[in-house]
Amino acid sequence: MGFSVNKKDKLFIDDYWSRYQKHFFESRDDESILKLRDSIKETNSIGGKLIFFGNGASASLSSHAATDFTKQAKIKAIAFNDHNIITALSNDYGYENWVSKAIEYYADKNDMVIFISVSGESINLVNGLNYALKNNLKIASITGSKKNNTLMKKSDYALWVNSKAYNIVESIHTIWVTLIIDLFVGHPEYSVQD
Repeated sequence: MGFSVNKKDKLFIDDYWSRYQKHFFESRDDESILKLRDSIKETNSIGGKLIFFGNGASASLSSHAATDFTKQAKIKAIAFNDHNIITALSNDYGYENWVSKAIEYYADKNDMVIFISVSGESINLVNGLNYALKNNLKIASITGSKKNNTLMKKSDYALWVNSKAYNIVESIHTIWVTLIIDLFVGHPEYSVQD
């Protein structure tokens, strides 16, 4: 007895793959990726670190990015998604201000702050970006949804996916982040123990 796919599921899956393909290639921006890579390289050369922020799945990607930039690309990076720091700063300063307070406490003058967000409008990230701007930190954003969202407009470097489909945007964000890491490594296949 074989497995059969009903027509509705087949149409959904075909449409889903088509959307991935469309948005992945539509959003391809090699120039912006290379400019961000070069700025990260410059940040590293002057002793700065990368500081990643995101909410939800973007917080997970922030953690992944910080780990692999540090371990694989040899560029110091940190991410803030530990519940203790988030809840302590949120309790004391309000959820909308915890990111700006984390930047205040942990950022140094040569650092780059990287915000990852599908909407580009999360108030805690926007407030963090505004704090980073006032303190002359380099800022990058990796967003989706509407073009010229707040994070995108105010960033020195911006990567943007032209889609409102959260899972598709988050997957493309992951590809971009790992692409930049692999640009530093120099090839896409390598031992993680090197």
